Amino acid sequence: MRQIFLDTETTGLSAEAGDRIIEIGCIEMLNRRLSGRTLHHYINPQRKSHEDAVKVHGLTDEFLADKPLFAAIADEFLEFVAGAELVIHNAAFDVGFLDAELARLGRPPLAEHVAEVTDTLLMAREMFPGKSNSLDALCKRLEVDNSNRTLHGALLDAGLLAEVYIRLTRGQDSLVIDEVQSEATEVTIATVDFERLVLPVIEADEAESAAHAALLGELDKASGGKTLWPRPAPSTSEDVA
Repeated sequence: MRQIFLDTETTGLSAEAGDRIIEIGCIEMLNRRLSGRTLHHYINPQRKSHEDAVKVHGLTDEFLADKPLFAAIADEFLEFVAGAELVIHNAAFDVGFLDAELARLGRPPLAEHVAEVTDTLLMAREMFPGKSNSLDALCKRLEVDNSNRTLHGALLDAGLLAEVYIRLTRGQDSLVIDEVQSEATEVTIATVDFERLVLPVIEADEAESAAHAALLGELDKASGGKTLWPRPAPSTSEDVA
């Protein structure tokens, strides 16, 4: 199973109004393990970012001015995500921006390049109804360390999302029951005649018996004669002789 955890940062909140992608981060996971492959680009949006957006991601117009256009990284991006399941938090937002960028290049929408899109925001709302399900809230609830997230960043957030997703879906595999194992089978248990069993009895030798008696005597003395087990019989003149 190949999954790509994806996040973007943008100039604003509305792709329909012309806002553009300025950062994209992707992290690959194979069979629920990080593969080490990532894709990360800053992108020149060819327009100014909204002031409120800059407060969120910290990416200024000056910083983005010499970065590549989306057109320059589109092929690399599509090759990286091709055929994979995309896992995105609030997928409608990121997919909407990506579809707008692809449409500008005359490319098909993202759904035609990937196997499926999973929205972890919708998953979290089903699991935690009525609670805050932002990425920060999920990190806190699921004990994912996000102490380095002072500003939003696409690659950082994709990594946090991967950890959140694993914890959200923990235990799913254990619910899958092998059909063969689930079928009822007859088990024949051999009968055993316990009357024919002879259990060996190993008696203590003289030295072991003496050591045991001495230990009991010490315990009885230490408790002030309050022990409940049989205490050693007092010595007699015959014993001394």
